[in-house]
Amino acid sequence: MHGTWQRMGTAWRALLAASWLGLGLAASVSAAPPAGGERVILVIQKAGPHRAVDDAVARHLSERGYAVQVEDQQATPDVAAGAALVVISSTVSGKDVDPGWRHVAVPLLTWENDILDDLAMTGKRHDVDFGAQVKERFLWIVNAPHPMAGGLAAGVANVYVKQAGMGWGKPGLGATTIATIYGEPGKAAIFGYEKGATMDYESLAPARRVMVFLDNDTFVNLSDSGRTLFDAAVDWASGRR
Repeated sequence: MHGTWQRMGTAWRALLAASWLGLGLAASVSAAPPAGGERVILVIQKAGPHRAVDDAVARHLSERGYAVQVEDQQATPDVAAGAALVVISSTVSGKDVDPGWRHVAVPLLTWENDILDDLAMTGKRHDVDFGAQVKERFLWIVNAPHPMAGGLAAGVANVYVKQAGMGWGKPGLGATTIATIYGEPGKAAIFGYEKGATMDYESLAPARRVMVFLDNDTFVNLSDSGRTLFDAAVDWASGRR
């Protein structure tokens, strides 16, 4: 009987050792940095009320192969050195965003309409050159052949699961407009500037610049078509398309 218990004890210790080894391997794997593709700087308000939505954006970009580096709204443009793309969420407070982002020679995408004028992507008049609609659901695709249209057909596109806020701008003549708010042809919901294109105030785009229509918490409200447009805009801005 003593030999039997001894053998059982030996087997139990071996099982425990294997379990601890497995846990150690799992811990080492989870601690390893994720494989990253093009580096994306995601600028958000880290302590803001919509952090969960910004985290969802970061996860989505990571799942699509981007290496996401999250920075607070007061980050300076030097953090973007060598990055493929800067993404500025609308959760930032415009007054806390470094004006130097206007000149950074890295592609930039934002859905914060309040900084479009600071980035020279539109004029300066709020509710005239840029602004937001309170309840919208549809866009009108006006440039279906462009890569930022994501293959969607020209015409109406249902981009939200339910009505929600939507940002817009009136870009300069050097921009390419992809979609406008449905029924509001003067309000561009997705537009972009190629590097070297003339933006507002006769500024030349230092790299690609893109505006998309999201609001603070609407990323998680995107329909399939809305997600397609978001992904296409990110990919074009970063140079994937």
